[in-house]
Amino acid sequence: MAFDGFSDQTLSRHAMRAELLDAETELRLAYAWRDQRDEQALHRLITAYMRLAISMAAKFKRYGAPMNDLIQEASLGLMKAADKFDPDRGVRFSTYAVWWIKASIQDYVMRNWSMVRTGSTSSQKSLFFNMRRVQARLEREAAAQGEKLDKHQLRQMIATEVGVPLHDVEMMEGRLSGSDFSLNATQSSEDEGREWIDALEDDAPQASQHVEVEKDLATLRGWLINAMQALNDRERFIVTERKLRDEPRTLESLGDELSLSKERVRQLEAAAFAKMRKNLETQSKEVHQFFA
Repeated sequence: MAFDGFSDQTLSRHAMRAELLDAETELRLAYAWRDQRDEQALHRLITAYMRLAISMAAKFKRYGAPMNDLIQEASLGLMKAADKFDPDRGVRFSTYAVWWIKASIQDYVMRNWSMVRTGSTSSQKSLFFNMRRVQARLEREAAAQGEKLDKHQLRQMIATEVGVPLHDVEMMEGRLSGSDFSLNATQSSEDEGREWIDALEDDAPQASQHVEVEKDLATLRGWLINAMQALNDRERFIVTERKLRDEPRTLESLGDELSLSKERVRQLEAAAFAKMRKNLETQSKEVHQFFA
């Protein structure tokens, strides 16, 4: 059920004009949908309880989400409730649907509150939607007794009241204290003010690191060239074809070209590597890190 193009008032008026279902009719529609997948029965059931979905959506307007979007999420929750409702359990559909509608709206609010994930566990959801109310009540009670709670005491009391760890309260307090800001916003009101993104540290290698890497690579390249020159032509050919090509050749293909067995090519390769290792070790002890 899409609501694009409809105003909040229009949706509310349509919902208020919907029929009121008695328990017997509601049960009959629920059975028709569950057992026969009767879409007309589903439509009547959903339409009749859209006023409930809209009423619950209105309670979440204070979180800043567009009312039309809240109603859309509430209707999705209502449809999930209708799809999963079991009329044999002996409860009214409205009682069952309340949980699904509320869960759908809460998930939407938490997803859109911040680009940073606010929380997904039941305790974090409870904290998100109840922290400010609990905080206000605790402050009123303390004021009535002539007491003033510091921030640490208040956080600890909220954690105990909601049943969550203290660090969850501290984290949620930070999340609820402000909204997201664009990194492209300027740091000052001046037209040519620097954007916040310009203040972020560049994680690319610094010039000094780049120079050090290039120097190390040049040194290593020189060692390898000297080590390769210590090999005979056949050994140098095998090492080049096996290790320096984009697509290394197999021992078998080299054996066919050199008229050697696959095992003999493997032996020559191993001997060439042994020569290279010995040559490199005489040039610098640091080479061990490249051949570990």
